[in-house]
Amino acid sequence: MSEYDEPFEMDDDDDSFALEDAEELIAQVIDDGDTSLELGHLSLPVVPASLAEATALTRLDLSDGTFTEVPGFLGALTGLTHLSLSDNRLEELPASLGNLGALTEFVLNGNRLAEIPIWVRQLTELTDLALRDNRLTELPEFLGGLKKLTCLDVGSNRISAVPTSLGDLAALSELDLSGNRLVEIPRTLGNLTALTELNLDFNRLAELPASLGELAGLTHLLLGSNRLTRLPAELSGLTALRWLNLDRNELTELPPWVGGFTGLTGINLGFNRLTALPGTLGGLTALTSLSLRGNRLTELPASMAGLTALTSLDLGDNELTDLPAWVADLPALTSLRLDGNRLSRAPRWLADHERLVVHLGEGRVLRNDP
Repeated sequence: MSEYDEPFEMDDDDDSFALEDAEELIAQVIDDGDTSLELGHLSLPVVPASLAEATALTRLDLSDGTFTEVPGFLGALTGLTHLSLSDNRLEELPASLGNLGALTEFVLNGNRLAEIPIWVRQLTELTDLALRDNRLTELPEFLGGLKKLTCLDVGSNRISAVPTSLGDLAALSELDLSGNRLVEIPRTLGNLTALTELNLDFNRLAELPASLGELAGLTHLLLGSNRLTRLPAELSGLTALRWLNLDRNELTELPPWVGGFTGLTGINLGFNRLTALPGTLGGLTALTSLSLRGNRLTELPASMAGLTALTSLDLGDNELTDLPAWVADLPALTSLRLDGNRLSRAPRWLADHERLVVHLGEGRVLRNDP
């Protein structure tokens, strides 16, 4: 390893400079009566004590530091509405933060928190709570009492169960539970009728509750990297969907009712066990991106000729021996992936298709720019 490969570590001098810079910014904010303070760019080793005097603050960013504890005096900054402590080394938080009753946005991503403290239930004005990439193993029932929450992100933790009380969050529009250890989700999530985005990627779900079909306003549904073998018919009611991710599951068929998602612009069906596709797929006339990679398809339905908005089509790693001629007539298509199939040759018409980049595998690319 050369000297240039050594990992970068901040030394004591750098710590001192960072604290000096922070003290100057804090003093200026106090003198000017400013309400917003950004210290996230300084990689602070500790929280400066002078912050206790910045009582006019409503927004405070202490992200991207290296400190392991938060001083209790932050709980005296009761005017705060936005507080970010992301990307530090926090394992716990002082109970005094429960005094921040005006807080609407609380960002704690990228720390080492193993639980959500009980005093968080006192923060009843919260609209955004972010705890992504921590060490949470469970979610407390009291989260259902934060009635003003619109965004809850607890992705990339170690959560194995979701409390039924989350179904009480009537204002919730975005819920991220991705990257956890969930084997099931409660049917009460079907009560979240304001929900527009639901991310359940990278869990261990083998089935979904039928109640999810009640989420009529859902525009983004992410179910990738689970263990799903089927989709409940009730999901046919999700007609507002714009993006659907189902990659890396164990689906053997795609239900015909998916063709009713006429507003869908993207769908990822990669790495399942599909051997055929329903003819209704051609009804997705708003679709711009379609991935079918890593399935067991031997042919494509002729109805797909109706996908006139499609710009990207990934057919890689299937069992296709021929490519239907209608692919040549897809007017918006600019990217086509065919690698890993059983095509003996690329159809001649591909070479004449304007603006189309065709990936044939082994580094072979046909590029036709006018």
